[in-house]
Amino acid sequence: MSQEQPRRPREPVKYGDVFEVSGELADKPIAPEDAKMMQSAETHVFGHTQKGGPAAVMQSAATTNIRGGFVHPGDKTELVAERGATVEQTVPAATVTTEFVGGQVVGQHVEPRRVVAAARTDEEALQSTITIGEALEATVKTAGNKPVDQSDAAAIQAAEMRASGTNVIALAGVAASAQSAADHNATVDRDERKIKLRDVLTGAAGKLSADRAVTREDAEGVVSAEMRNNPKLCTHPGGVAASLTVAARLNERVDI
Repeated sequence: MSQEQPRRPREPVKYGDVFEVSGELADKPIAPEDAKMMQSAETHVFGHTQKGGPAAVMQSAATTNIRGGFVHPGDKTELVAERGATVEQTVPAATVTTEFVGGQVVGQHVEPRRVVAAARTDEEALQSTITIGEALEATVKTAGNKPVDQSDAAAIQAAEMRASGTNVIALAGVAASAQSAADHNATVDRDERKIKLRDVLTGAAGKLSADRAVTREDAEGVVSAEMRNNPKLCTHPGGVAASLTVAARLNERVDI
């Protein structure tokens, strides 16, 4: 009796199947050279690849795609080859690591820094916290190239209302600009013609009528708003909700 062979998958594993990405990249099968690029980027930063991280996910997907005959060893995605697979770290009160493929965020995590406790004035403690406006601006670095959609607009609106402490949206404020961008983008097919988060959130702190330190409750409210307005009921990696969540975690470690 011949042993039954495993069935070949009918479709390749695409970036949109395993990461919260959009546009052309979402429809591209994950290729083996793409995975190697991310493995190299993670190794350069961490000294090794991350267990369960983007590189591991991409390697597993690429292996599946090779077995299915959808890609071949040595194949690479042109978009990824052009824009790269990178790992960036920023170090404020913690090390924030963001991983990109083809210019889009595929992973982000935070590692708190160890600090030596010392006596500080209340003013010094307050200055070390991250405000809602600053958290919105940080999104430009992690997801600035993302086209603004309704989930982004809802998250930014929730953030602005929490910063001001009212339910009033300023006509020329960040939330109004985000909603206008989302409405515009809904009528545009090509991503390169859409308004991006960087266009809305650059200098966001200075556009808010009021600002204050991000709390856990603020982050939870923004996460809820972003998820409710996303058809997939999830948040975008490195997006508005993710930035507020990171800021809230960091602020909780500041003794004020």
